[in-house]
Amino acid sequence: MTPPSRKALAGYQRRHLRKLAHGKRPIITVGEAGISDSVLSALDQALIDHELVKVKLPGAEGKKELGAELAARSGAHLCGLVGHMAILFRPDPETPRIELPTRMGS
Repeated sequence: MTPPSRKALAGYQRRHLRKLAHGKRPIITVGEAGISDSVLSALDQALIDHELVKVKLPGAEGKKELGAELAARSGAHLCGLVGHMAILFRPDPETPRIELPTRMGS
């Protein structure tokens, strides 16, 4: 999947999304084998259904790179890494359900 061109999220917007994700359980789990086509397919469907998802990553080694790769390959924003969880956000292009906060002058 080719990621759509998208504007980077501001820090306060990522913080807002992490707050929204706090009570959520991970929907996708990446196994020791890494990012497979089935993981990407499941992640794509989860982002279509929910816009904001948590992905459980294997171990502490390379979790930043793995989170960044998941975001890049799915066309999502990496909002943060909390423990072994990556928080990803991809708004619906036609009818977004999650409204991002804005600041005056931004």
